[in-house]
Amino acid sequence: MPFQQLPVLGLAVSLGIGLLIGAERERRKNSGRHRSAAGIRTFALTALAGSVSLMLGGEVLLAVAAITVAAFSVISYPKTSKRDPGLTSEMALFATVLLGALALRQSLLAAGLSVVVAILLAARTILHRFLAHTISEQELHDALLFAAASLIILPLMPDRSLGVYGVFNPRSFWAVVVIVMAISGLGYIALRAMGPQFGLALSGLVGGFASATATIASMAKRATDSPHNVRGCVAGAVLSSVATIIQMVIVLLAVNKETTRVLAISLLFAGVTAIAYGVLFVYGSAVDTGCVAGEQGRAFSLKTALIFAVTLCGVMFISVATLKWLGGKGLALAAGLTGIADAHAAAISVALLVKSGKIAAQAATIPILAALTTNTATKAVMAILLGPKRFFLKVLPGLLLMIVAAWLGLLLK
Repeated sequence: MPFQQLPVLGLAVSLGIGLLIGAERERRKNSGRHRSAAGIRTFALTALAGSVSLMLGGEVLLAVAAITVAAFSVISYPKTSKRDPGLTSEMALFATVLLGALALRQSLLAAGLSVVVAILLAARTILHRFLAHTISEQELHDALLFAAASLIILPLMPDRSLGVYGVFNPRSFWAVVVIVMAISGLGYIALRAMGPQFGLALSGLVGGFASATATIASMAKRATDSPHNVRGCVAGAVLSSVATIIQMVIVLLAVNKETTRVLAISLLFAGVTAIAYGVLFVYGSAVDTGCVAGEQGRAFSLKTALIFAVTLCGVMFISVATLKWLGGKGLALAAGLTGIADAHAAAISVALLVKSGKIAAQAATIPILAALTTNTATKAVMAILLGPKRFFLKVLPGLLLMIVAAWLGLLLK
């Protein structure tokens, strides 16, 4: 093979992979007669063996190289097993030969994977301490349940509309369940890391970008399980609506700027009101008794997530059935019914009508605010159905003030 055709970059990346992983393993080697069998030189040679074998003999010679490395690992294992009974170094050596070969064909991917391997090896103490002392058995169970729901069940769900009016879509239904679980889990992590005063508020704001309604449902459940965190849950629930307003502005700007302009004051008033009300409970949560960071419990409730998804499907069915019955008459009513399930979808539909010239920008204000109002009503229903009395009596005024501010902005324009 001429020198110009040699995969110099791939060989260089392969050597770098071996040196990177080998450097981490070298730091963990003992000295003297009890030192580990493989260090930086062994890993560098192993990576080069993988790339050179693939270059000279293809997959067959690569398989021979991999088997040889595995055989050497088996031979050396009895020497190190008494001091370190694990198989981490042996598996790292086997992975290195494969990454060395991968570097010839996909250098960037191989380099990235080698960094992941090195991080996993270096994080041994942190991972062991986290699993043994930080995370509880219940939290680990919840993490596995979420992984199964999102990575196994969700992809297997059929993606097609079923039932009357085609409202029920199995994959969309389960996606809602996963979103609720994820938002609740995010709130739990923030609660443990930062405490209820700021953790729940931050997770509510972030979760609102995925689904403000789902966020309120998860906050309601958390308020039920942890009564001393009610104020923090209220802050998270109300601040999730700030995300709704921000998303509304973004989608309207993307579809039709004129519609955004006529609604600017209303959306500004609504957002500022929600922020002000939520911040009051952020600082008020500091006076709750028993509020400490790091408390352990359930990350989410699968039952609550299922109830939310079923309720949302029922609301969508009612709104679609009503729209079918009306035959599309009454833009404000149609937008309001659509907003029960998704205010942004209703806003996009109305903004598209403005863009196409079918209605004036001024005529879009009432339908969009109607959608925002009915969507807020859905959030209020979730708070009442899933939360304790102390929770929804504090959430409802915040939601009401936000909507009143939005309509007041329309009057003052």
